[in-house]
Amino acid sequence: MEIFSECFKKEHMLSKIDARVKILVSLAMLLMVLSYKGFTLPVLITLTCLFLCINMKIPLKVFLLRFSEPVFIASIILILKLFFSGKELLFSIPIPSSQFSLLTLTGYKDGLMDGLMIASRVIGAVSVVVVIGFSTPFTEFAAGLSWLKVPKGFTEILMFSYRYIFVLLDDAMVIYNAQKNRLGYSSIRRGLGSFGILAGSLILKVFEHSHNITISMIQRGYDGNMPVLKQRPFKLSEIILSLVFITAMGIIWKI
Repeated sequence: MEIFSECFKKEHMLSKIDARVKILVSLAMLLMVLSYKGFTLPVLITLTCLFLCINMKIPLKVFLLRFSEPVFIASIILILKLFFSGKELLFSIPIPSSQFSLLTLTGYKDGLMDGLMIASRVIGAVSVVVVIGFSTPFTEFAAGLSWLKVPKGFTEILMFSYRYIFVLLDDAMVIYNAQKNRLGYSSIRRGLGSFGILAGSLILKVFEHSHNITISMIQRGYDGNMPVLKQRPFKLSEIILSLVFITAMGIIWKI
């Protein structure tokens, strides 16, 4: 369950900042990173986010897990760009493929630069999302989205989905432990069969929980409006610091 925890160190430099401010700053950083043509800004934002994660004392295992997929995707993009895009030759390595011909592995300099640029954007954007995910409780994040006039249906589905991730995870662990105690994973064949049963059971649980929650909410007078946290007034200091940070990054973005 620790992998899904939204806050590890409860008190850190971002914990008392309004969620709306963090969302707006994050959106500004995402726009700058994705539209920047170079390496400086994405790398700088990545290092800043890394410092913030260290300050929040994020466990190394959780940190690596969050970044494993984007790093893998960025690596694939880099390899594809290096070998299949570009015109300026960087290196050429002949690889024997048969007795009569050679397979040449060719890398391109401009392809490498394009790949590094895209990879830096991917890592920079993911870093921003990871930081706001670690530093902002989900209820405050949903309230911030509601304040930004995100469609009501989207925020409600988001809150229900987040709630039942943990419920289904608990159900999955109960079923898995029961199967494991009965040697359900003693061989590959039995393991695949047990996993299929587990997946099918979870699908049935999803329908059961959705039916129960619908009935319970109707009985409690649910009329389509879900109350969220009341927003406190903005702090002038938070607004000033946010504007200074966005302005500094904007200057780098323009260079």
